[in-house]
Amino acid sequence: MNENQLSKRLERAGELVPFGSRLADIGSDHAYLPVALMLQGKIEFAVAGEVVQGPFQSAEKQVRKNGLSEKIIVRLADGLDAVLAEDHINAVSICGMGGTLIRDILEKGRVTGHLNGQEVLILQPNVGEQVLRQWLTAQGYTILAEDILEENQKIYEIICAEKKEAVANYSEEELMFGPLLLQKKGAVFIKKWQREINQRKNVVEQLKKSKVNQQEKIADLEKEIKAIEEVLKP
Repeated sequence: MNENQLSKRLERAGELVPFGSRLADIGSDHAYLPVALMLQGKIEFAVAGEVVQGPFQSAEKQVRKNGLSEKIIVRLADGLDAVLAEDHINAVSICGMGGTLIRDILEKGRVTGHLNGQEVLILQPNVGEQVLRQWLTAQGYTILAEDILEENQKIYEIICAEKKEAVANYSEEELMFGPLLLQKKGAVFIKKWQREINQRKNVVEQLKKSKVNQQEKIADLEKEIKAIEEVLKP
């Protein structure tokens, strides 16, 4: 992967970044996404945020190599602390982390004022999508787009959200499966949730063999399995 050949998941995330955006890419992974989008002429300005020195230096090198130091600023900072008011950021991308960590980064940014609520969010959690959707809903965001794709035998979800005047009200089922993914139920969606059923069934079998009473956990898992099976019905 490089700035000219993004991974499928980053390419799809990039497609969801609005044209002409001023982007903050948090946890920027060599700054591949902002560099690629700048080379495509899709964004006006970007901040690439890294919290670790090594990746920060790699991102700086990538930006310099492409002659984009005037348009992409690389900052060593924790999460959205990389964003300054004078950056006038209106889109935030956070890709390749767990949903809980992405939620924590967004929440800290909200509390500290580095996230003002006017930005379009493009989020690609590796796991924990439900936790992330719950936070988005609690903060008044509407999910504008969702995608699910498979790459290197791993399945990834991408969520694009923005605050709207009319507050979206999602059901527990929509928060678990994704309100827009639930409407499509494509092949990758079905594959993911069939895997989830099998994983839960394996855990149930292990819990049943345990000498400790695990009836409550077993009941919860069996309830989840039933809910998934209902969703996957043709």
